[in-house]
Amino acid sequence: MSIRTLRVDRARRIALAAQGFARPRPERAVTTRDLQRVVDTVGLVQIDSVNVLSRSHYLPFFSRLGPYDMTLLDRMRDRSPRRLVEYWAHEASLMPPSTWPLMEHPRMRRATDGSWGGIQRIAREEPELVEAVFAEVTSGRPRTPREIEADLGHDGERTREHWGWNWSQTKIALEHLFWAGRISSAGRTAQFERRYASLERVVAKGDAPVWLDPSARPSADEAYTELVRISARAMGVATEADLADYFRLQRVHVRPAIARLEAAGELEPVRVDGWAKEAWLHRDARRPRAVAARALVSPFDSLVWHRPRAEALFDFHYRIEIYTPAHKRVHGYYVLPFLLGEALVGRVDLKADRAAGVLRARQISWEPGRGGAEDRAELAAELEQMAHWLGLSEVVGS
Repeated sequence: MSIRTLRVDRARRIALAAQGFARPRPERAVTTRDLQRVVDTVGLVQIDSVNVLSRSHYLPFFSRLGPYDMTLLDRMRDRSPRRLVEYWAHEASLMPPSTWPLMEHPRMRRATDGSWGGIQRIAREEPELVEAVFAEVTSGRPRTPREIEADLGHDGERTREHWGWNWSQTKIALEHLFWAGRISSAGRTAQFERRYASLERVVAKGDAPVWLDPSARPSADEAYTELVRISARAMGVATEADLADYFRLQRVHVRPAIARLEAAGELEPVRVDGWAKEAWLHRDARRPRAVAARALVSPFDSLVWHRPRAEALFDFHYRIEIYTPAHKRVHGYYVLPFLLGEALVGRVDLKADRAAGVLRARQISWEPGRGGAEDRAELAAELEQMAHWLGLSEVVGS
């Protein structure tokens, strides 16, 4: 059977449409239904603690919808019946409750051999502590690690094994239980602390069987197939590496899932001009003739989080420089790519200076051949809209 070839510009438009950038932003007030549509489109939203601009999970919705009330998203995560739950997917992520049980085989069953060092060791080295923490979490209301620690009467001895984070043994036990799927999160505090809770307090009634009874959850093959299906739909056209990265799956599980979806007619093998690897096109992928997007994109947005894919689609070499020493940074600290039309045309290092009440564009870098008057006007308009959304009075900077 001959495999058809896609031009890279067509693949780019397919990818943008699959990520929700081909739809016009609402001209009315954004509703919870609009936020849900974004969730359904991208499948999951990454969380990150950096707050120099905004918590990262708020930004993908702004990129696709424009200004919206962030408390709507908080309610989707924090109130019953929850439309979003937190778990380790593509790093820490928000996802629909129906996706959570799919993570049993990729993550939960590997809590003692596939998670971070201290998290996987604590179950072997201090099982009594783990069970005491589990009993405490499931005995009461949702609480932060410090509240649980205080209720247990622990002294809070800290460790610095986790990238310098000042974690106690109680916190490490909580993270193990969370990774293992034995407890969940009922949301976050204003200080971004996770509020740990029993599964019963988080799960909606309709999802309860697969949440509370592991024997009712999908088999490994079913779970991996569904995760790859979600990924393929969210990307439109993707390589095996792209499909594996979306939920951070092992390729040995992704290949058979692709084969099953291909046999079912959901994925079509294609070649994309300039791509060294084979790709697959989702049968329901939109194929617009043009995309007229304008968005500042979070460093943790699913459009760009797999850097090789961003380079293959947009010829855009992107690396986050948060962890790079300041004197070695090229583009800045918290740098957002600027999507205009169908191209990533530049990048902006942004800071919400809340004390001064301004949005600071600390550095603007344009791609070769871009940065003319029209590009600058479009960026200025987007920055003004972002400043207004964040409650800041004006944009200051380059």
